Amino acid sequence: MKKQFIKGLVVSGALLLLISCKKEEAPAAAVIDTNQIKEEIQAKENEFAETYNSGVTKDIGYHADDAITYPQNSKPIIGKTAIVEFLKTHRDTISKGRKLNFKTEDVFVSKDGEQVVEIGYYKVTDSTDAVVNSGNYMSLFVKRNGKYVCLRDMSTSDMDMPNE
Repeated sequence: MKKQFIKGLVVSGALLLLISCKKEEAPAAAVIDTNQIKEEIQAKENEFAETYNSGVTKDIGYHADDAITYPQNSKPIIGKTAIVEFLKTHRDTISKGRKLNFKTEDVFVSKDGEQVVEIGYYKVTDSTDAVVNSGNYMSLFVKRNGKYVCLRDMSTSDMDMPNE
C-alpha cells in the first residue's frame, strides 16, 4: 500500500511538473506596415524624379554608396558616384526638356523590414506631355542608418525608343 502511494505521489508530481512547465513563447515579430513602406519608397521615387527633372545633380540619398544600376542598353554602372555621373550625362544629352516620373506598383518587404523589392512603372514625357518612353523597373532597397537606400535597380522600356 505504501509503495502504491509513493508511486502515485511520484506520477502525480511528474504530471504536475509537466503541466506547470510553461512553454516559452517566441517574441512577437515586429509588425511590418507594408502600406507605409510603399509610401516611403514612392516618396523616394518622387524626390528622385523631381531632382532629376530639375536638372540639378545632387545627392538625395537615393542610391547606396555600393549601389549598382543596370540601365537600358548599357553596361552596369557601379557605385553611387558613377551612377550620379551617368545620370548627369544622360540628363544633359538625352532627357533635357523631358519629365520623368515613377509609380510604385508593389513592394515586397522582408520579414524584418530591412529589405524591400519595389516593382514600378516609369514614364518620360516631352514638353507637350506626350509619352516618349515608358516601361517597368525593379529596385532593391536596403535599410541603412534607419533609411531605405537603393542597392540595385534595373528597368526595361515597353516601347521603341525614338531616334535621337
